[in-house]
Amino acid sequence: MSDLKEPLHYASSKPVDAQTSKPTAGLHDRSIGAIIAETRNLSADQVERVLQYQRERGIRFGEAAVALGYANAEDVLEALSKQFHYPYAASERKSRSPELIALNQPFSSQAEVFRGIRSQIMMRLYREGEPRRALAVISPDTMDGKSYFTANLAVTLAQLGGRTLLVDADLRRPRQHEIFDVNNQAGLSSILSGRSEPRVIQQVEGMNSLFVLPVGAVPPNPVELLERPAFGMLMRELAGKFDHVVVDTSAALYGADASIVASRCGAALVLARQDRSRVLALQELTDSLDGINTTLLGTVMNQY
Repeated sequence: MSDLKEPLHYASSKPVDAQTSKPTAGLHDRSIGAIIAETRNLSADQVERVLQYQRERGIRFGEAAVALGYANAEDVLEALSKQFHYPYAASERKSRSPELIALNQPFSSQAEVFRGIRSQIMMRLYREGEPRRALAVISPDTMDGKSYFTANLAVTLAQLGGRTLLVDADLRRPRQHEIFDVNNQAGLSSILSGRSEPRVIQQVEGMNSLFVLPVGAVPPNPVELLERPAFGMLMRELAGKFDHVVVDTSAALYGADASIVASRCGAALVLARQDRSRVLALQELTDSLDGINTTLLGTVMNQY
């Protein structure tokens, strides 16, 4: 396909080093106090009052600033995320992308669950000497929470610092552009149909290492597009350009979409929903992966 011979277009506000494929800006260590003072525009006199209060009571700067009314708990969490270079969504961003728990509430118990799943995936998917593969998240039915799960998994992978791409390959009911609040005028369907579009891969606001490739226009022939050699070529190209590639898929009840995507990615993770997913449907989904060159990493039970 001629469109795959050209470099993919990225929408990014940060310069990227050509050798390392990482942002060129260096990481600088800063104290919590300096970050809070800058965020809340504290004067030198106010900073001194906080420091004095901190010394008198033997507490942290953030606690002292909150006690004096110069900051709130949200400011402290944001400062911690900046100090440890851990992406954390601003309040305005949270209202636009409420489903991104791992970004909006990175220190919550829900986010910790996603980090635990991430650790299991890292151990099973990225093994020394094996080629890098994309990961397809598949499920038997709609309303299993697959898009929600895939989005938050991508966030936690990006929080490790490696360049992470989330590909929305649900060509029937795409949702990732809504979850991440990104433009959906062009995307995967444009590439697979042979149309050259600029800015198909978009950087997620507030996360230098996370990118999204939305679906674009919903096509009338999703299975035919996914079965074209261009899709497999694209997945191999993306797996070579990014540290992590996570792919959202259509529910298996719609047809062969999910198994086709999984076969092109090389690895798959099955998502089931507690008290909803049927054992027979899960068995049929896993059976559809037999005989194809795809590693099934396991099954995650969604409890929501």
